[in-house]
Amino acid sequence: MFFKNVEENIEMSATQKDGHSTEPLLPSTPVQRTFDYVLVATKVDDDTDQKAQRQRAFIQQLEMKNVSVTEIIHDDKVFFGIRAPREMFEDYQYLLKVSDSCNWCGDVRGTVTQATRIRIVSFILHQTYINTGENLEELLKKDVFETMFCLHERKEQKQLKQKWARWSALFTGQPVNDVKCYFGEKVALYYLWLGWYTKLLVPAAILGVVVFLYGLAFFNTNLLIHEVCNSNITMCPRCDKRCKVWQLSETCTYAKVSHLFDNEGTVAFAMFMAIWATLFLELWKRHRARHVSQWKVYDWCEEEEELILEIVNDPNCKPKQFRHSYLRSTMVLILVTLMLMLIIGLAHALVVFRVVAAPLMSEGKWEFITDHANTVAVMLGAVLHYFTIQIMTRVNRWVSIKLCELEKTNSFAATERSFTVKMFTFQFFTLFSSLFYVAFFLGRINGHPGNYVRIAGWRLEECHPSGCLTDLFIQMAVIMLLKQTLNNIFEFTVPWLKSCFSRNTAKKLQRKCGYCYRKTCRDEQGQVEPCDICKLRDWLRNYHLADTDAFSLFNEFLEMVVQFSFTTIFVAAFPLAPLLALINNIFEIRLDAIKMVRLERRLVPRKTNDIGVWTKVLEVIGVLAVIANGLVIGVSSDFIPRLVYRYRYGPCVNGSTQTNCMQGYINDTLSMAFVTHPAVRSDFSEGMMVTDTGFSVTQCSYRDYRSDEDYALTSQFWLVLAVRFAFVILFEHVVVVCKFVAAWFVPNNPIRVKNDRLHDKLARLKEELSEIKRGLSTDV
Repeated sequence: MFFKNVEENIEMSATQKDGHSTEPLLPSTPVQRTFDYVLVATKVDDDTDQKAQRQRAFIQQLEMKNVSVTEIIHDDKVFFGIRAPREMFEDYQYLLKVSDSCNWCGDVRGTVTQATRIRIVSFILHQTYINTGENLEELLKKDVFETMFCLHERKEQKQLKQKWARWSALFTGQPVNDVKCYFGEKVALYYLWLGWYTKLLVPAAILGVVVFLYGLAFFNTNLLIHEVCNSNITMCPRCDKRCKVWQLSETCTYAKVSHLFDNEGTVAFAMFMAIWATLFLELWKRHRARHVSQWKVYDWCEEEEELILEIVNDPNCKPKQFRHSYLRSTMVLILVTLMLMLIIGLAHALVVFRVVAAPLMSEGKWEFITDHANTVAVMLGAVLHYFTIQIMTRVNRWVSIKLCELEKTNSFAATERSFTVKMFTFQFFTLFSSLFYVAFFLGRINGHPGNYVRIAGWRLEECHPSGCLTDLFIQMAVIMLLKQTLNNIFEFTVPWLKSCFSRNTAKKLQRKCGYCYRKTCRDEQGQVEPCDICKLRDWLRNYHLADTDAFSLFNEFLEMVVQFSFTTIFVAAFPLAPLLALINNIFEIRLDAIKMVRLERRLVPRKTNDIGVWTKVLEVIGVLAVIANGLVIGVSSDFIPRLVYRYRYGPCVNGSTQTNCMQGYINDTLSMAFVTHPAVRSDFSEGMMVTDTGFSVTQCSYRDYRSDEDYALTSQFWLVLAVRFAFVILFEHVVVVCKFVAAWFVPNNPIRVKNDRLHDKLARLKEELSEIKRGLSTDV
């Protein structure tokens, strides 16, 4: 029954339908004639329906441009196969040849590839308007057409599956040139960049593991850990009401974890990663230059490319004028500021959650949660932060799109750049606002006994006596693991399930047409032309794949650049971040490849010679990495207080060599609070000053440098603060100088690329001169 309906549809499609011919307009070619695009619409029986009229109007506009349209009806769907005429691509090649910057591009010479055809036809489809002023994008939004997609090429797709898009090729190189020929330069440069980033993560991951092992090597012999674990110091209550005093030794495990990520090796590693980020970018520019020179797109200009496509689409077109409006720019700036304030407000809400959750959990029934209320609150806050990120990602995208529409940029490329900057800015604040609070504000604005800072009556959370770096580590570890793991699972699972459905549907079309020869038919001239059943089989196979759009590649870039931010900005608090990024990226490359080649519709191939505005974003991240790591070591870490104690207040100051220079450090960082003091009495009731053994105390310790009498800051606090800021300034200046030296030392373009371009230009000039002489001799 199914094939009977298909054969009836074939007979109908060979005649006039709705006033337009469905016969191909392309001249015969010796190769199989493929379709450049497929439009899908819901079948409408009523010819007077507005959707049907708009469908016909759009198809007629395409036919006026000599575009061939083949229509096949299947069930309740109508498939329109789009094939552009050969003359259109000849015009494109000629205009490309006479342009200022692309006269030696790869598309000038040889046959036009299918990737180039798809790119040109995609532009034409989006720039075709019906008499109501609506283009294809608006028609898709109004359900006039259901979807549109370009077709996978079976032979090339199979080759990519064998070489690249399979898990068994996990540790093999990438066929970047084949990816470029199939998906275009933009996708190829993404995988080239991702592969280069992954390769350079290897030394960073190794050094991060060395720093971690360094902390692990002195795990059992570290004096500071022993001072915490063996102390009998009574600490002040962490919260109001039911919280009681506690023993410092209860946080022995916390102190051990802190030492793993807060040791002397962290400083050297942070400096290395800041310089590594610069070297990575400079070496990437050289790596990119070699490939884009080989692909003949080094001098490619996106502005001229769009002008050429405009002329190919409409010879009478007019250029879109550049425009700027101070009113629009001011509105965009105000709206961006309001959005950032909202995101920062959400970060404050997470702070309030932790402030409220810690004391509530300390009053719970479960002993484990009660004993580790602060740690559990931090972890819950990190998980809640992850879900906030997932929600805000969708909100950020919608806002960024609306802001770009408000700007009214000149071209698609300009819109893409503007959207990228806005989306990344929103995502950066969404991801890092909470981390910045933990790194630089946690435990520093909570006050002291007698003068605690409160939010709605709840005390702000305090730093652990071993430092706040572990809180930052927990926050980063939870977000990185959840974000990378869960995102990859969802990215792969959804297209895979849809692919399974596609395979089940395709089984209905296994029978071949009786006139097929090796899955193709021959027309009257004996040339290869697939029959409608074969066309439909191929179209349905692509139709049931997961959809792709302009955001598909952007999402991959955004995910990796955010990971790059985690790997560099707060690496001082999490030396294992490069290792996690390396492991993730090894699988990410194959995951994205399998998804693009096997599970998703074909991406529209885009031409480019760089990763665009992402290079600037990575440079900004490199600068932020220097600032943030300097502040983490100087402000968040205990590296500076330990240094000051060793050389200014420790037992070795007087020349003693019999004791460890850090002996007594933990006790030195604590101040004493007395319940009998009038200022403290209001904060600590008698019930709070009873230990778990039932022993009442009249004094307790808290982390700060304050006088025991009037609770004023001591001279040691000011000395430590001065050294902290001095270290931050020195660290940042040294690293910035090293970054500039590294950027100067590594040229952006290899000598080989410069010489190749020189020879190409010389060959082109000679060829132009030869053509002119041939033309003159012919005239004579």
